[in-house]
Amino acid sequence: MIELNQSAAFEALEHDLRLAIIRLLIPAGQDGISAGTIADTLRLPPNRLSFHLNRLAATGLIENRRQGRHLFYAIRYTALRELVRFLVEDCCADAPSGCLPDCPTAKGGAEDIGPTAPDEIAAQTTEGVK
Repeated sequence: MIELNQSAAFEALEHDLRLAIIRLLIPAGQDGISAGTIADTLRLPPNRLSFHLNRLAATGLIENRRQGRHLFYAIRYTALRELVRFLVEDCCADAPSGCLPDCPTAKGGAEDIGPTAPDEIAAQTTEGVK
């Protein structure tokens, strides 16, 4: 399994299409979505989609599996959580007043960030997207 490369992940997510792919895959859960369905949903030609999926897979944020003639892509939820944890692990570390009430690390440190189950992540991600 590919280990998460934070700088490469942020660089990959900088592109609108790759961010759209991530947002599409999050609610799909561990089953993922076929490359054809992703292409149809985002209206991308297969060669262009393949390029973006390969970039995301190289970062460790997504993984794929072959089922017959089809490739299915899914989010690696642990990698996504690790990326968010990386962002906030030092939150308020240098603030003289300590963490603010809304600080994600105030409750239990960076390891307490975010939902753990794919359906909880999907619920949070799709709120307000509809």
